[in-house]
Amino acid sequence: MNNLDYGWLGKLNWDSLVFSGFLERPSVSEAVASVAGSIVILATVGILFLLTWFKVWGTLWRDWLTSTDHKRIGIMYIVFAIVMLVRGLLEGMVMRAQQAAAPEGFLYADHFAQLFSTHGTIMVFFVAVPFLVGLINFAMPLQIGARDVAFPVLNQISLAVTVSSGILLMVSLVVGQFSTGGWSAYPPYTGADFSPGVGPDYWIWAIVFSGAGTTLTGINFTVTVYKCRGPGMHLFRMPLFCWTVLCASILMIFAMPPLSVAALMLGLDRYLDFHFFTNDLGGNMMNYANLFWLFGHPEVYLLVLPAYGIFSEVFSTYSAKTLYGYKSLVIATMCIAILSFTVWLHHFFTMGQSPTINIAFGIATMLIAVPTGVKVYDWMATMYRGRIRFTTPMVYAIGFLILFVIGGLSGVILANPTVDFQVHNTLFLVAHFHNVLIPGVLFGILAGYNYWFPKAFGFRLNDKWGKRSAYLWFAGFMVTFFPLYGAGLLGMPRRSFSYADLTFKPYMIVAFIGAMIVLAALISLVIQFIVSIRDRKKTQVPVGDPWDGRSLEWNSPAPVPAYNFVEIPKVTDRDAFTEAKEHGEAYKRPKVYRDIELPKNNPLGFILCVVSGILMFALVWYIWWLALISALTILVAVIAATFRKETEYIIPASQLEKDTEAWLALVEKSEAVSRDLEDSPRNVGLAKLEI
Repeated sequence: MNNLDYGWLGKLNWDSLVFSGFLERPSVSEAVASVAGSIVILATVGILFLLTWFKVWGTLWRDWLTSTDHKRIGIMYIVFAIVMLVRGLLEGMVMRAQQAAAPEGFLYADHFAQLFSTHGTIMVFFVAVPFLVGLINFAMPLQIGARDVAFPVLNQISLAVTVSSGILLMVSLVVGQFSTGGWSAYPPYTGADFSPGVGPDYWIWAIVFSGAGTTLTGINFTVTVYKCRGPGMHLFRMPLFCWTVLCASILMIFAMPPLSVAALMLGLDRYLDFHFFTNDLGGNMMNYANLFWLFGHPEVYLLVLPAYGIFSEVFSTYSAKTLYGYKSLVIATMCIAILSFTVWLHHFFTMGQSPTINIAFGIATMLIAVPTGVKVYDWMATMYRGRIRFTTPMVYAIGFLILFVIGGLSGVILANPTVDFQVHNTLFLVAHFHNVLIPGVLFGILAGYNYWFPKAFGFRLNDKWGKRSAYLWFAGFMVTFFPLYGAGLLGMPRRSFSYADLTFKPYMIVAFIGAMIVLAALISLVIQFIVSIRDRKKTQVPVGDPWDGRSLEWNSPAPVPAYNFVEIPKVTDRDAFTEAKEHGEAYKRPKVYRDIELPKNNPLGFILCVVSGILMFALVWYIWWLALISALTILVAVIAATFRKETEYIIPASQLEKDTEAWLALVEKSEAVSRDLEDSPRNVGLAKLEI
C-alpha cells in the first residue's frame, strides 16, 4: 500500500493497542507489556484527578506551564527527567531479569529488543540530557550574575519539544510498538523493508524534535555565557561549571544536527522510498553510521562535561578550598571538547576501514585520557589538605572518581583496534559504556540535585537517606555491570534475550541481583524526597547559603526570587561570593533600588508542547490530515506570538526594597553556623566565615 493511501486513522486500529496482544496471545511477555501500558494510563488519569481535586490548575498554569523563568524551566526539566529515569531503570530491571532467567526467560525476543531500544533512547536523550539541561538552567545564569538566559521564550520552546518527544515515547507503551533497532537505530534493519511497523517512526520523530530542542538550548546557553555575564565576570572568573556548560553547549550546536539529519534521512527512506541508506539505488548504510557517531561520541562529552563542572563545584565547596589548577581544568575541558569530534570512528572499527585509519582514530581516542587525567589530578589536589565534609554530594563525587577511572581505563583498552575486534558487540562494551556514563553522568546529576536543591526550594534534602541512596547506587552499579566485563570477555553478545551457553548464567544472575540493588537505590531516593518534605520546617535555609558556597548563586535568598539579584553583583574574583564574605561585602543593601524588568509569562511553549506531540503522533501513524493541521497550528502559533506587544513586566523598586529589607533583617538575626553544623537544624543558610 502506498503511504498516502491510508484512511482517516492512518495505520491506527484496535490491534494497535497494547492490550490486544494479551487478549489474543496471553503470555507473560504480553502481560508485562499490558501492565506497563496500564501504568501509563492510570498514572495520567491519577495526575489529572489530583490536579483537579486540589484545584491547582490555575497555579500550575500561571507559575509553571507558562513561566519563562529559567529556574522554573530548569526544575520542570528535572521533574521530567526523573519521570523518564523511573521508566528507564524499570526497563533495565526487566532486561536483567530476562537474562537471569534465560535460556527459558519470560519475554519474547521482539519485546526484549523494544526494551533495550527504549532503555538506551530514554536514558541518553530523555534522562541525562534534560536532567543536565535542567541543572544548567537553574544554576548557570545565577553563577554568572545574569537575570535570565539570553532567550527566555526559546528556553520554554526547547523544554516543550523535549517533553512532547518524551510523552511520545510514553504513548508507545500503549499504542503500537517501539523500534527494535536499539538506540542507534541502524539501517537497513530500521528501514521499511525489515521494520515495516511504526516502531522506528516513534524513534525518528522523538529524536528529531528533542534534538531540535537540545540544539536550540545549546545556542541559548552559549549566547547567555557570552553576552549576559555580570560586570567583572570575565571568562576566567567564571566558575568551572560555567566553562563546562559553554563547551557542552558548543557540542550541542555542532553535534546534534548530524543526528537530526540522519534521522530525517532515515524517515525519508521509510516514508517516501528514498534510498539514502540502502545497498541499492546508490544508498550506503555507512553514511548513517558516520552521521550517527559524528553525533554519538561528542554526545558522551556533551553529557560528561557539565557533570565534571558539578563535581568541580562539589569538590571545592566541601573541601573548603579554591579549586586547584583552575586554568588547567579549563584547558582540559576545551581539549576534551575538541578531541570528542575526532574519535567517532572507534565505534565501528570492525566495519571495513583500513588499519591505518583505525590506528589514527585509536590514537586520537587514547589522547582523551590525557586531559581527563589532568582533571582527576586537579580534583584530588583540591581535596588534599582540605577540610572535607562527607555530605551526600561529596560521597557521589568520591564514588565518581574511583569508578570513572576504572571505566576510563577500559575505554583506553577498547581504543586499541586489535582488542576492540576481540570484544566487539559483546557485553564488555555494555559494561564499559555504563562504567563511564553512570559514575560520570548519573552520579554527577544526583550530586548536583542534592547540592542545589536547597537553593531551589529553600530547605535541605535529608542527608542520611541521601547517603544511603548513594551507597546503594555504588553497590548496585558494581554488582550489575562488573560481571558484564567477564561475560563479555567470555564472548556473550550484547542485546541477547537468551543464550545456549550456560557459562553465562552465573554472571547474569549476579547482574540481576545488582539491578535489584539499583532499584533499592531509586526507592531510597524517593524516600529521601518524602522525608525531606516531611521535615522541611527543621531544614529551612531562607538566608540562602547552607554550604558556605563560593560562587554567586549562593548570594541570594532561598528560594531565589524571580529577578535573581536585586542588584547585579560586581565581580572581582573567581570565588566571587567567598571574596565578598571575606571583605564584608556580602549581604549589603543596594544604594538605590531600581525597577527590574522581566519577561512576561508566555503560553507559546505549552501550545507547542501539545501540538508538536499531536504532530509527531500523526506522523508516526500516517494520519496526514491531522499532521497538516498540527503543522499549520504550530506555524500560526509562532507567527501570532511575534505580534505580542507586552512581553515584559516591571517589578517596582518599592517591592524590591520590601523583599530585600526583609531578607537582610533575617540575615541579621540568624546565627552563622560552622561547617560542622551545616546538617543541623541551626543551619538556616548563614555560613560562618572560616578561612
